[in-house]
Order: sequence, then structure tokens, then C-alpha cells
Amino acid sequence: MKVLVLQHLAVEHPGVFRDFLREDGVAWHTVELDQGEAIPDLEPFDVMMVMGGPQDVWQEDTFPWLKAEKAAIRRFVADLGRPYLGICLGHQLLADALGGRVGPGRRAEVGTLTIRQTEEGRRDPLFAGVPDPIEVLQWHGAEVQSLPDGAVQLARSDVCEMQAFRYGKYAYGLQCHVEVTDETVADWAAIPEYARALEATLGAGIVDRLAGDVAQRLPAYTSVARTLYSNFKTLL
Repeated sequence: MKVLVLQHLAVEHPGVFRDFLREDGVAWHTVELDQGEAIPDLEPFDVMMVMGGPQDVWQEDTFPWLKAEKAAIRRFVADLGRPYLGICLGHQLLADALGGRVGPGRRAEVGTLTIRQTEEGRRDPLFAGVPDPIEVLQWHGAEVQSLPDGAVQLARSDVCEMQAFRYGKYAYGLQCHVEVTDETVADWAAIPEYARALEATLGAGIVDRLAGDVAQRLPAYTSVARTLYSNFKTLL
């Protein structure tokens, strides 16, 4: 199996999913789009993972490579019909690339929060064995405002309606950060855009408290991530 990972910031990588991939002996090829790396030929890849980042899907003038990324996502998912997992920005890019709408959220959603599955979500194979509601780490200001035609909503939260969706049989978007590790908060809080969003939402000096909250919940987060990963593998 060959996995293509599209990243928009070095510290926004597949996180704990890297551990699971290593355990399975699966190699992955990372493209750091914000550093000018080009997307390779998609044909050799079985899975695409698209991670988060400080960019917004509508910033094509500022980040021209977003156009090529959206085209690659559309081809991989709609034309090739191959499995896709998008997290945060990757979730939003999936929606945008396939004809949905993404825009600023009513307010930022940041911190240790919960999401709830829809009826479709409770029946979806990706969420088999996953608790409901699910404790997750959130860190975003934009959101999917409408889904592409044919997509199915799988989860929501009080702040953000479109927390997870499926397009076709194999393409999934997750707004929340299920890939979280014990390094995530410190790594992301060092990014000025992320630090501003964090403090604007939760107050100054929040980093240590959030890191503590995540550390306390990390075993549960990792358990959910492993279940999602195991379920996703069944689609391959």
C-alpha cells in the first residue's frame, strides 16, 4: 500500500497515524505544499491523507498551489475513486474541491470538546466501535457550510454543524484533530496564527492548561484514533 500525504505546515502531520502506519509496515510519501513541493503522479498511490494548516481554502491568490491541490483531490476521489482521509483543512478542501462551500465559522472552535454522530454516522463503517459522543481536540476558525452533492453528514458539534462527512464510499473528512499526540499543543502553539486563535478563544496563558487537558485525555484520543484507523483500513 502506498499513501500520499499532503501537508500545509511541517508540524501538521499525520500525528499518531504515523505510529499505526509504521506498525503495519506502510510507507508514506509526504508533499509539503507550503514549501513549494509539487504533487506527484497520483496513479501509484492507494490512499491520500490531507492534513490541516493555517491557510483557508479561499486563499488561492495568496497560496496559488491550492488550485493544484484541489484538482488533485478531485481527481483522486471523484475520478480514481480511491480512499481519502482529510483532517481540518483537509476536510474543508475535500468539500470545496467537490463543489461544497467553506467559509468562516460563527466563532472559532478551539479546545478539548465533543462531537456527536448523526444517524448516518452511527451506521457508517468508519465510526464502528467509536464512542458517541466523542471527545476531540478542535482548533479551527473556518468550517464546511454546505456539503457537495452526494455527500453524507456523519457528525456535528454545538459550534460547527459539519464535523465529519463521507463522499462516495471511501472519502472522509473530519474537522476535529483525531491525530493528536503529546507534542501537538506545544508544536501548534508555537505557530503565531494558531497561538492567536487559541488565546482569542480561550484567553491568554491558556497553552499550559490546554496541554494538560490534552495529556489527561490522550489515552482516550489515541484509542479513538486507532479505531478509526482500523476501520479505515477495511476500506482499502
